[in-house]
Amino acid sequence: MVVYTALDRDFSETIFDKFTEETGILVRAKYDTESTKTVNLTNALIEEANRPRCDLFWNNEILNTLRLHRRGLLAPFTPPIAATYPQEYRSPNGFWHGFAARARVLIVNNELVPVEEQPSSILSLADPKWKSRMGMAKPLFGTTATHAAVLFHYWGAERAKQFFAEVQANVKVMAGNKRVAVAVSRGQLAWGITDTDDAMIEIEAGHPVRIVFPDQDEDQMGTLFIPNSLGLLRSSPNPDAAKQLVCFLLSPEVEALLAKGPSAQMPLGPAVGVASRVPGMDAARSMTVDFEEAANSWNQASEYLHELFYTAE
Repeated sequence: MVVYTALDRDFSETIFDKFTEETGILVRAKYDTESTKTVNLTNALIEEANRPRCDLFWNNEILNTLRLHRRGLLAPFTPPIAATYPQEYRSPNGFWHGFAARARVLIVNNELVPVEEQPSSILSLADPKWKSRMGMAKPLFGTTATHAAVLFHYWGAERAKQFFAEVQANVKVMAGNKRVAVAVSRGQLAWGITDTDDAMIEIEAGHPVRIVFPDQDEDQMGTLFIPNSLGLLRSSPNPDAAKQLVCFLLSPEVEALLAKGPSAQMPLGPAVGVASRVPGMDAARSMTVDFEEAANSWNQASEYLHELFYTAE
């Protein structure tokens, strides 16, 4: 069977190998690049709709999975284990399933930013105090795009446009979340916004950085947690195999592997007694999100952000 996956090969390949060992089903995976994470794969699936090659889309975020659903390219499938996941992280009709979350966090250089001066909100991305000293991935791809869509829905278009215009004038815009994390760990930036997996890699490599979960006060929005997501292609050439893989990926065993592995992802399902190395889902106050509604904001958001961030170049 063929899987298009936006989760880094270093994190997902061993999972596929384990599935093959247990089932005898060979998985051929197609990966995306860091700079265009999820978008190239999504566009490929749209282009291939009439000549399908892919059986399952394993996305490392959720926005582009919902884009495929809106185009009628996903097939419903609700395995029994899906009911063990929180409702906000799965489609009510089985068109997509979220699991193994990451958080959108601030990564801060210990040597450049004292704890008492550290930013505590994503709003600090627009604070002139930090101009050119912090970084963000371009908000058109991957989890950064999902975050942008959520903010357009949460705030409304006008406030979101104002925020991103101020951010664009203030931050160092980079090709991906990993590059932001690396730049902070090397002292090229004081801090930045990234995902927990990229931040953890830098921390566990011994670099002088720390994670800050943003917007934790009662009057703030909370930290955004973004799940991996699975979508079974409507015209899957191998639907039975794809369904087996969906069940396997939603298993406690796989969420445990992703929590313990280098990506340090946070279990959303019944992986009882397994904790990510990132103190997130239980230790941080999460943002309340309706991902389906947030996806409705993406067309407006992407048009504005594309013009804002590409015109600036």
